[in-house]
Amino acid sequence: MNPTRAWIAMVTMVCSGLLGASPAWSQTDAPRGERKDRARMLMSQALPALDGDRLKTVLLEIAYGPGEASTPHRHPCAVVGYVVEGSLRSEVEGQPERIYKAGESFYEAPNGIHLVSANASTTEPAKLLAYFICDRDTPLSMHVPQRSGQEGESR
Repeated sequence: MNPTRAWIAMVTMVCSGLLGASPAWSQTDAPRGERKDRARMLMSQALPALDGDRLKTVLLEIAYGPGEASTPHRHPCAVVGYVVEGSLRSEVEGQPERIYKAGESFYEAPNGIHLVSANASTTEPAKLLAYFICDRDTPLSMHVPQRSGQEGESR
Protein backbone atom coordinates (compact mmCIF):
# COMPACT_ATOMS: atom_id res chain seq x y z
CA MET A 1 0.00 0.00 0.00
CA ASN A 2 1.46 3.38 -0.92
CA PRO A 3 2.10 5.85 1.94
CA THR A 4 -0.76 8.16 0.90
CA ARG A 5 -3.32 5.36 0.88
CA ALA A 6 -2.00 4.10 4.23
CA TRP A 7 -2.39 7.59 5.69
CA ILE A 8 -5.97 7.84 4.34
CA ALA A 9 -6.82 4.45 5.82
CA MET A 10 -5.38 5.47 9.20
CA VAL A 11 -7.28 8.78 9.27
CA THR A 12 -10.50 6.99 8.28
CA MET A 13 -10.10 4.44 11.08
CA VAL A 14 -9.31 7.09 13.69
CA CYS A 15 -12.24 9.28 12.64
CA SER A 16 -14.58 6.28 12.58
CA GLY A 17 -13.57 5.44 16.14
CA LEU A 18 -13.96 9.01 17.35
CA LEU A 19 -17.45 9.32 15.91
CA GLY A 20 -18.52 6.02 17.39
CA ALA A 21 -19.16 5.44 21.07
CA SER A 22 -16.00 7.10 22.33
CA PRO A 23 -16.29 7.43 26.12
CA ALA A 24 -14.48 10.78 26.06
CA TRP A 25 -17.16 12.25 23.80
CA SER A 26 -20.12 10.37 25.19
CA GLN A 27 -19.96 10.95 28.93
CA THR A 28 -19.31 13.70 31.41
CA ASP A 29 -18.19 13.59 35.01
CA ALA A 30 -21.80 12.84 35.87
CA PRO A 31 -22.49 10.43 38.72
CA ARG A 32 -22.09 6.74 37.90
CA GLY A 33 -24.97 5.39 35.85
CA GLU A 34 -25.86 8.76 34.30
CA ARG A 35 -24.74 9.28 30.74
CA LYS A 36 -24.75 12.34 28.56
CA ASP A 37 -24.10 11.93 24.86
CA ARG A 38 -21.90 14.67 23.42
CA ALA A 39 -21.58 13.35 19.89
CA ARG A 40 -24.41 12.59 17.51
CA MET A 41 -24.25 11.35 13.95
CA LEU A 42 -25.58 14.08 11.66
CA MET A 43 -25.02 12.28 8.39
CA SER A 44 -22.98 9.55 6.77
CA GLN A 45 -22.20 9.56 3.06
CA ALA A 46 -19.97 7.37 0.92
CA LEU A 47 -17.52 9.52 -1.05
CA PRO A 48 -16.74 9.18 -4.76
CA ALA A 49 -13.58 7.35 -5.81
CA LEU A 50 -10.54 9.54 -5.19
CA ASP A 51 -6.98 8.77 -6.24
CA GLY A 52 -5.68 9.90 -2.85
CA ASP A 53 -2.46 11.48 -4.11
CA ARG A 54 -3.40 15.11 -3.48
CA LEU A 55 -6.36 15.02 -1.12
CA LYS A 56 -7.39 18.32 0.35
CA THR A 57 -10.24 19.46 2.54
CA VAL A 58 -11.46 23.03 2.83
CA LEU A 59 -13.96 24.40 5.33
CA LEU A 60 -15.85 27.55 4.37
CA GLU A 61 -18.34 29.59 6.34
CA ILE A 62 -20.92 31.04 3.97
CA ALA A 63 -23.26 33.83 5.05
CA TYR A 64 -26.39 34.91 3.22
CA GLY A 65 -28.15 38.13 4.16
CA PRO A 66 -31.94 38.21 4.11
CA GLY A 67 -33.16 37.20 0.65
CA GLU A 68 -29.65 36.71 -0.78
CA ALA A 69 -28.84 33.94 -3.24
CA SER A 70 -25.92 32.77 -5.35
CA THR A 71 -25.99 32.30 -9.10
CA PRO A 72 -26.12 28.74 -10.55
CA HIS A 73 -22.82 26.98 -9.97
CA ARG A 74 -21.15 23.62 -9.48
CA HIS A 75 -18.43 22.30 -7.21
CA PRO A 76 -15.81 19.91 -8.62
CA CYS A 77 -15.37 18.48 -5.11
CA ALA A 78 -17.74 16.55 -2.87
CA VAL A 79 -19.40 18.96 -0.41
CA VAL A 80 -20.97 18.40 2.99
CA GLY A 81 -23.01 21.35 4.20
CA TYR A 82 -24.21 22.12 7.72
CA VAL A 83 -26.66 24.96 8.39
CA VAL A 84 -25.50 26.89 11.45
CA GLU A 85 -28.08 29.68 11.47
CA GLY A 86 -31.37 30.40 9.73
CA SER A 87 -32.55 28.30 6.80
CA LEU A 88 -31.19 27.59 3.34
CA ARG A 89 -33.15 26.89 0.16
CA SER A 90 -31.23 24.50 -2.09
CA GLU A 91 -31.75 22.64 -5.35
CA VAL A 92 -29.22 20.50 -7.18
CA GLU A 93 -30.16 19.54 -10.73
CA GLY A 94 -32.20 16.34 -10.81
CA GLN A 95 -33.24 16.63 -7.16
CA PRO A 96 -36.22 18.43 -5.62
CA GLU A 97 -35.73 21.81 -4.00
CA ARG A 98 -35.34 21.54 -0.21
CA ILE A 99 -35.17 23.86 2.73
CA TYR A 100 -32.52 23.02 5.33
CA LYS A 101 -32.86 24.54 8.80
CA ALA A 102 -30.22 25.23 11.45
CA GLY A 103 -28.78 21.93 12.67
CA GLU A 104 -29.43 20.06 9.42
CA SER A 105 -26.78 18.82 7.00
CA PHE A 106 -26.66 17.75 3.36
CA TYR A 107 -24.33 16.22 0.77
CA GLU A 108 -23.59 17.37 -2.77
CA ALA A 109 -21.84 15.05 -5.21
CA PRO A 110 -18.98 16.51 -7.28
CA ASN A 111 -20.03 18.52 -10.34
CA GLY A 112 -23.75 18.54 -9.51
CA ILE A 113 -25.29 21.73 -10.88
CA HIS A 114 -26.48 23.84 -7.99
CA LEU A 115 -29.50 25.63 -9.46
CA VAL A 116 -30.60 27.21 -6.17
CA SER A 117 -28.57 28.21 -3.14
CA ALA A 118 -30.40 30.93 -1.24
CA ASN A 119 -31.44 32.20 2.13
CA ALA A 120 -34.99 30.91 2.63
CA SER A 121 -35.86 34.03 4.66
CA THR A 122 -36.31 37.59 3.46
CA THR A 123 -35.92 38.95 7.00
CA GLU A 124 -33.29 36.84 8.82
CA PRO A 125 -29.66 35.97 7.92
CA ALA A 126 -28.51 32.42 7.20
CA LYS A 127 -25.11 30.83 7.69
CA LEU A 128 -23.72 27.46 6.70
CA LEU A 129 -20.45 25.58 6.92
CA ALA A 130 -19.37 23.88 3.70
CA TYR A 131 -16.76 21.10 3.88
CA PHE A 132 -15.13 20.46 0.51
CA ILE A 133 -13.35 17.13 0.01
CA CYS A 134 -11.12 17.58 -3.03
CA ASP A 135 -8.86 15.24 -4.95
CA ARG A 136 -6.69 18.01 -6.37
CA ASP A 137 -6.15 21.77 -6.36
CA THR A 138 -9.11 23.26 -8.18
CA PRO A 139 -11.45 26.23 -7.83
CA LEU A 140 -14.08 25.31 -5.25
CA SER A 141 -16.99 26.79 -7.19
CA MET A 142 -17.55 27.33 -10.91
CA HIS A 143 -20.25 29.52 -12.47
CA VAL A 144 -22.82 27.70 -14.62
CA PRO A 145 -24.51 29.82 -17.30
CA GLN A 146 -28.29 29.91 -17.11
CA ARG A 147 -29.89 27.64 -19.65
CA SER A 148 -32.64 28.79 -21.94
CA GLY A 149 -35.98 28.06 -20.36
CA GLN A 150 -34.69 29.15 -16.96
CA GLU A 151 -34.41 32.78 -17.90
CA GLY A 152 -36.93 34.92 -16.12
CA GLU A 153 -37.41 32.37 -13.36
CA SER A 154 -36.69 33.72 -9.93
CA ARG A 155 -34.42 31.42 -7.99
